[in-house]
Amino acid sequence: MKSKNSSEINIKTRNSLLLGFASIIWGISFVVQQVGGMELGAYTFNGLRMLIGALAVYLATFIFDRKGYSSKPASPADRKMLWLTGLACGVFLAIATNLQQVALNYGGSTGKAGFLTAVYILIVPIFGLFFGTKCRWNVWVSVAIALAGLYFLCIRDTFSLQTPDLLLLGCALTFSFQIITIDRFGGKCDGLRLSAIEFLITGIISLVPALLFEIIPYEGGFGQWITLFASGKVWFTLLYMGCLSCAVGYTLQIIGMRGLNPTVASLLMSLESVFALLAGVVFLKQTMSGRELFGCLLMFAAIVLSQINFSRRS
Repeated sequence: MKSKNSSEINIKTRNSLLLGFASIIWGISFVVQQVGGMELGAYTFNGLRMLIGALAVYLATFIFDRKGYSSKPASPADRKMLWLTGLACGVFLAIATNLQQVALNYGGSTGKAGFLTAVYILIVPIFGLFFGTKCRWNVWVSVAIALAGLYFLCIRDTFSLQTPDLLLLGCALTFSFQIITIDRFGGKCDGLRLSAIEFLITGIISLVPALLFEIIPYEGGFGQWITLFASGKVWFTLLYMGCLSCAVGYTLQIIGMRGLNPTVASLLMSLESVFALLAGVVFLKQTMSGRELFGCLLMFAAIVLSQINFSRRS
């Protein structure tokens, strides 16, 4: 019994580290995402980066299949489960990422974006109650501490909600649906295949409004629009967001959430706001105020508290 418990603890620790690594990737990607969205347009940028992510994960799946490291669906029922889960996750991810990108393109500050997007750490446990997923008392306390930390970390002036902020709240709500879907059904599917399908669906959905609102009405026509891709900055943002933020980050999310309480997983992923700030300090030579440092400390304290099991052992 002890060895089984020890194995479960090791798996949870490993998966927690995977989600932490995903949050680092997403934190760094915040600045990259805003730059790429302004260059290409919100829907075009999201559609292309998701399709690049789908291609990258498909190639990884092909290699892992040859090495015997991945698992193909064993039956038609398994294949149906894989595609239905991928379809649901893809729809939710398409709505969430496009709401976030449009909000950033139309005046949403990165500080508010980090705070409002991460509100899913409160939404997920509330929705989880309807599916019978309960949280220990310390997890609820951790959620409250994390929200306070995010406020100190991201909100610098007076807090008021504008139209981009409402879009970001919609983004947080839809991300919650994606997280809950992965929690309930992702463990029954091969992680790489699920990621590839999720990105493919998200990319296709995103390119529909991209074609209608960004490509066709582009000033100068399609020929002029193509010249946008002559920029090395555009390709850097697409490849970073497609290969790292999508292919690596979201695949780590699917694998890392297995065996973890979805609320704890949400707390770990919300560290992206902390790492976004730290990336600005390291790469852009930005300074961190005492208020922001306090917010970081609250976030890390919330993560540590959420990982402690206070239940009495026999």
